[in-house]
Amino acid sequence: MKQSERTAGKASLPGRRLLWLVLFVLAVLGEPLCADPQELFALPTYGAYRNDLTSLTETERPAPVAIDLDRAGGDFTEIDGRRALLCDEDSNLTWSFEIPRSGDYHIRIDYYPLPGKTAAIERELRIDGEIPFREARTLVLQRIWTDTFPVPARDNRNNDLKPRQIERPAWRSVVIRDLEGYYSRPYSLRFERGSHSLSLTALREPVAIASIRLVPAAASPAYEPPAPEVAESAAPEELLIKVQAEECYAKSDPTLYPIMDRTSPATEPYHISKIRLNTIGGPNWRMPGQWITWRLDIPESGYYHIGFKVRQNFVRGFSANRRILLDGTVPFAELENVAFTFGREWRHEILGGESPYYFYLSKGSHTVTLENTLGEMAPLLRKVEQNVLTLNNLYRRIIMITGVSPDPFRDYRLERQIPEMTATLERQAELLAEIYADLVTLTGSKGSEAAILEKLQLQLEDFVARPETVPRRLDTFKTNIGALGSWLLMVREQPLELDYLYAYTPGTRIPPARAGFARKLLHEAGSFLASFSEDYSAIGNTVAEEEALEVWVIGGRERAQIIKPLVDELFTPATGIGVNVKLVDEKVLLPATLSGLVGDVAMNIKRATPINFALRNAVVDLSRFPGFDAAAAQFAESGLRPYSFNGGVYALPEQEYFDVLFYRKDILNELEIEIPQTWEDLYRIIPVLQKHNLDIGLPFPVPMGADQNVLPPNQTFAMLLYQSGGKFYNPEGVSIALDSEEAIDAFRTWTGLFTAYKLDLEYNFGNRFRTGEMPIAIQRYDNYNMLSVFAPELRGLWDFAPVPGIELADGTIERDVISDSTACMLMQASEYKENAWEFVRWWVDAPTQIRFGREIESLLGAGGRYPTANREALAALPWPVAVISQLEAQWPSVRGIPEYPGGYFLGRHLDNAFRRVVFRGDDPRETLLDYVDVINDEIWLKRKEFGLEL
Repeated sequence: MKQSERTAGKASLPGRRLLWLVLFVLAVLGEPLCADPQELFALPTYGAYRNDLTSLTETERPAPVAIDLDRAGGDFTEIDGRRALLCDEDSNLTWSFEIPRSGDYHIRIDYYPLPGKTAAIERELRIDGEIPFREARTLVLQRIWTDTFPVPARDNRNNDLKPRQIERPAWRSVVIRDLEGYYSRPYSLRFERGSHSLSLTALREPVAIASIRLVPAAASPAYEPPAPEVAESAAPEELLIKVQAEECYAKSDPTLYPIMDRTSPATEPYHISKIRLNTIGGPNWRMPGQWITWRLDIPESGYYHIGFKVRQNFVRGFSANRRILLDGTVPFAELENVAFTFGREWRHEILGGESPYYFYLSKGSHTVTLENTLGEMAPLLRKVEQNVLTLNNLYRRIIMITGVSPDPFRDYRLERQIPEMTATLERQAELLAEIYADLVTLTGSKGSEAAILEKLQLQLEDFVARPETVPRRLDTFKTNIGALGSWLLMVREQPLELDYLYAYTPGTRIPPARAGFARKLLHEAGSFLASFSEDYSAIGNTVAEEEALEVWVIGGRERAQIIKPLVDELFTPATGIGVNVKLVDEKVLLPATLSGLVGDVAMNIKRATPINFALRNAVVDLSRFPGFDAAAAQFAESGLRPYSFNGGVYALPEQEYFDVLFYRKDILNELEIEIPQTWEDLYRIIPVLQKHNLDIGLPFPVPMGADQNVLPPNQTFAMLLYQSGGKFYNPEGVSIALDSEEAIDAFRTWTGLFTAYKLDLEYNFGNRFRTGEMPIAIQRYDNYNMLSVFAPELRGLWDFAPVPGIELADGTIERDVISDSTACMLMQASEYKENAWEFVRWWVDAPTQIRFGREIESLLGAGGRYPTANREALAALPWPVAVISQLEAQWPSVRGIPEYPGGYFLGRHLDNAFRRVVFRGDDPRETLLDYVDVINDEIWLKRKEFGLEL
């Protein structure tokens, strides 16, 4: 929560009374309140900021203003011949300057990305000490990426290998704009004549800045074709310069790697059965702000047309919009937004259409850049996003009165309790009608793709006509709002796939984009025959040596497709050990182990598996190998604890998760609630939220019908247990320790949260957090990635903090929280254990985990950010600075639950005891003690079975 928000939320008592008096008077007089109460405290959007400014005439256009970077101090260096100011990841720099003439200015920054965590560079902008508008809280400066090799390398089965994405730092000169795509023009800020200051506060990643200039805001000029005689006289002979799209020069995002299309034999290059990475884009090139640059080598100066072989078969009914830049600038206004319409087949798109644009290209190298933009959809989507926020806020205010399950026989008289409800519903219905009409005009059809707009509009109009029906139709209202939010996400994504681009002189023949019937027939027949001989499930090079390791990867194909190239590039050349990677289902592991046909190493294994296999002598004790201590030192004790037993360690962790406290800053600020630091704070907050029919989310027991054999102990109970000084097991795991007073008190508190406060046992965290029904929830920290992608309209309105704890006598807060993890283990059946250990040690090492984490994120995007257990690697992955600081604050209190024989009964019967107390009303103490005996009986039986001390 920012300082200004905290200050506003904690205004003096007289000030708050005056504020509420004003609001009461406005309500009595019938004046509608603002749709979003947070507008009293929040920053305006950029659109609102611009609307508040008076327009300037052409004659008032100011001159550029250069900012003297030396005025902020700091360290300077020289990079590629340019003097630059070094701005670290924790920098906060302010420059003062003079404006000689009032006007509207763009901010142009010349910057060089410094080595960091490979994430985009983020800064907060302040003008004269204040953030001018909401979007200025996060300005993004992109990095530059390229492929490791321009021509695809191939494995020993003649398949193209996906090139690794590497950063290619270079100077960039950009005008600050909204990379979310909601505003097509760069930000234009109003500066009055006089002294001003500009501040950039680092949010993520270091950068070097050579200059910051304020340039007059101006639109691109319109296209002016050359005179026909000039174009003809200056045109060289027939020429076609073609560039394969997958061989790009630079890109904004590592997810923009070459992909394969085998649907058409006309795609270049083509092979009937082998993998050819012959296109680029597709679903990976869908987000606003992403760009790809190609280099055109022009053999002779003259006028050219520019075209693309494209396919946009991803978003039916909508266009994929791109901004076209030539040599780094938009030549004319018509290229600010070029729409690629929907179509199932590959086709040619010439800039200018039937009257192609003429581009004068001098002899030599030129660059062509396509940048993803929302184009004419941007203003519509801004309205839809505001509509979603307003309706979510209205829904939240309604359930504060009715609850999420209103009494169907009660008249809540909502139109009286929320005086502005009818006006808000009417206005939002009108807005949706306007958006729908504009969308039909823009797309030229009334497709089903935008049906949710019309559906929600009709519902809002019916609410206006019959407000008494609102309570009993809340479920459909909430569903429609959620559907509108999902529609917004879908429309923002505008994928486009390219086969090649080309420049050609007028009159040059362009080859057809589609294959003829005969060629298609041969393609289909050949593909069918090849399916009998090709192994499409194999990944990368196949190693034929007898001593090659076989590594089993449990989980998605994406992991295996990244692991195999890393092995071939880094591990095998350094050690001489060949590795074959096999993608297997987790259910195969046990029968394969029993049959003796298991691989040498198993990866991505669930937490409870290694010790269960170790008890049966199926996995190897890794602590007996040389170098184990150095490998284990990279992990927290919590990561190693579940895999340690009787002095041995039978796996090393790959990923480790733990819980944090997610919260909605806007709702807590509205209700004047502080972030809870202790459980006592949380107990005081719950009634306040429930008074408004809002809820708190705690990690809930696994739903009935789930796999009870691998049920872990509940996270909330574990937090309460460890924070109060309790533990799950007695020494050496000979029995459980849940008969202690600490455990009984923790169990009583845990069940009391659900019996006394009636918290929900099961809920959809993402949906309820998004609507605001659940403004506080304790969830795994990797949900940060999900929320960042799933709820972009909430950007800046939520955050997370360490979990609440128990305050000790000295004032410190005990915040213990348990972790869950996945692991990598070495199988006892392996004939090459020393080689297999070298692989395990290499895999969990920080450099490998950093490479893998960055590669998996380049494949899956920010939603796939890797929660590695290696703490050094986690800090080097592209998490924001604020996120890493919160994780570092929580990590010292993370605890791992040990695994012992019979431990599978612990989570199972702890859940049974919970359900007996919550559902049947049994006594917590007696119920827990009953199950302690049941669990201990199973532990003793298992210890006896495996010959362990009782």
